[in-house]
Amino acid sequence: MDWEAFSTAVPELAKTAEERFGAYRHHILATLRKDGSPRTCGLEVRFLGGELWLGMMPGSLKALDLRRDPRFTLQANPGDGTGMSGGDVRISGRAFEVVEGTARAAYVKEVEPPQPFHLFRTELTEVVRTYVEDDTYLVAQVWKPGAPVRTLKRT
Repeated sequence: MDWEAFSTAVPELAKTAEERFGAYRHHILATLRKDGSPRTCGLEVRFLGGELWLGMMPGSLKALDLRRDPRFTLQANPGDGTGMSGGDVRISGRAFEVVEGTARAAYVKEVEPPQPFHLFRTELTEVVRTYVEDDTYLVAQVWKPGAPVRTLKRT
C-alpha cells in the first residue's frame, strides 16, 4: 500500500506521521545487511505525489541493502529533549528503486537532489505511533494494511 492509500484509509494517523517526519530533516532508516544483521543510517524522507520517498547517495550501503532486500523500518527523529510532540512514529515496509519515469522526473524537479542518486518508492506494511496519554498511559496505535488501527494502552 502506498502513502496515498494509507492516508485515505487512516487520515488522522497519516497526518500525525507526516507532522512528526516534517518536524526534523533527518531520520533513522534500518535496513538489512547481507548477513541479515540490521544497519541503521541517517536519511531524509519526502512525502510527494502520494508516495513516501527515500533518496540516497550513489552506492550507499543502505541503497545496496534495499536493492538486495527491500524491507526497511523508518524511525522519526525524536527531536531534542523529551517533548516528542505528536508522539513517536515508525514506518515499516518495502522499498523499490525507481530509476526512470515520470515519478522520478517529478521528484527531481521538486527536490533538486544532487546527481546521481538512488530513489526508492515505498510500500507500507506497518505504521506505529507511540505516545503518552494523561501522564499515565503509554499508548501504541498500530496499523497494518487491510486492518483497522489497533490501540493498545499500558500503565
